[in-house]
Amino acid sequence: MIPLNRREFLYKIGSTAFLPSLAPLATGRAFSAALPASTAKADHTLRIEPTTLDIGPGVSIRTVTYNGQVPGPLLRMKEGSPVVIDVTNATSTDDIVHWHGLAIGTVPDGAVEEGSPLIAAGKTLRYSFTPKPAGTRWYHTHAMAMGDLKLAAYTGQFGFLLVEGREPSPHYDREVNLAVHHWEPSFVPMVETMRAESSNMPQTTGSDVGYKYATFNGHMLGAGEPIRVRKGERVMMRLLNASATENVVLALPAHTFRVIAMDGNPVPRPRSVEVLSLAVAERVDVIVEMNSPGVWVLGSTLEAERTKGLGIVIEYAGSTGQPVWRDPAPAEWDYSLFAANKPAPEPAETFVLTFRDAGSLDGSKFDTWTINGDAWPKVQPIMVDQGERYRMLFRNASGDQHPMHLHRHSFEVTKIGDKPMSGLMKDVINVMPLQTIAVDFIADNPGDALLHCHQQLHMDYGFMQIVKYRG
Repeated sequence: MIPLNRREFLYKIGSTAFLPSLAPLATGRAFSAALPASTAKADHTLRIEPTTLDIGPGVSIRTVTYNGQVPGPLLRMKEGSPVVIDVTNATSTDDIVHWHGLAIGTVPDGAVEEGSPLIAAGKTLRYSFTPKPAGTRWYHTHAMAMGDLKLAAYTGQFGFLLVEGREPSPHYDREVNLAVHHWEPSFVPMVETMRAESSNMPQTTGSDVGYKYATFNGHMLGAGEPIRVRKGERVMMRLLNASATENVVLALPAHTFRVIAMDGNPVPRPRSVEVLSLAVAERVDVIVEMNSPGVWVLGSTLEAERTKGLGIVIEYAGSTGQPVWRDPAPAEWDYSLFAANKPAPEPAETFVLTFRDAGSLDGSKFDTWTINGDAWPKVQPIMVDQGERYRMLFRNASGDQHPMHLHRHSFEVTKIGDKPMSGLMKDVINVMPLQTIAVDFIADNPGDALLHCHQQLHMDYGFMQIVKYRG
């Protein structure tokens, strides 16, 4: 089945609706009216604008940002307290902002597939919603790139959104928010990517994306200021993978990360680990005990990635010298370490969703991705009833990793392979090649909810599904 071009389907000004079942706003028309109309002063303002970033010595990136900075402004909100955000689009391309991880309505959520409006070039749109749940959320563009690597998640349009709840926070002396991003993307042959490393998967045609540079908070390793700490400090680190397509593995030599939350949600079993794995769009909150004085590199466990810039210096007071890196012991990332080991309740219904690469169709140099043989927008929606518990069984029949994201809901990881578990709440789960993962969600937020792989190239070329409520 050959999908319609997603850019043509949703992203042209004044386009017509191809799916009658979707709300009129999902036709891709650009709106400049407020949501809802109001003369009240906004709590936050964002400006989508072209920006030149100096990410390292002699390295300048021309991109698009929020308010001229990377990450965008830190947005702090109170759980349950309504907020108003004005977003001005100062570019020549229609855009949209997604408030990732929030259980809000379909219109402000920021996905045209659900009925959210685009922000017309040169116009301002007002978002109004009540943020929940508490935790480390984030905001980012939910536009499409297709074959244009100067758009969408390839740009610098992302920022932290922290929703403060009523529960007391763990004790720490200071907080550090770090966002990973990769820059200067280009298309490379698929055989040069992870797909070629899987001996039991067939080679396919098509292209993938490679990058020239990588940063924490817009600075390559050695550029910008180090994180300065004192011995004995407890540092809360919130780490976000804001890359368009690259999953990362991070370490800090001579230190461990005590994982206390994933995707903003407290984990049932906090654990200390030497290595963190973050797929695209995942967040992890960790406490780091600063008990090993020196000058260290917090960075990718891959030397090639640190060479691209993916690292930041951690400098203790009174310590001098060159930053030190030491490879950690090999370790496999295991979500179950942080979950309860008892089974979750049985769902009302289970949806089996099989992911496959359909190859390059209709002469395209990009592969089309399918769920149960269907590529967006020609899909059969997942139908649910309000208040019921549902299970999605993600079966990855491909050689790629897929960070799966469900909009407007959190889900509980209930099984990885044959291992049952419960209590681990997330909004993104990375499904490894040939792996099967089960996640459960409660249908408690009526309205369309988009389900998709968060890798930009996969999402653009068919890897999306929609959850719809009956009635």
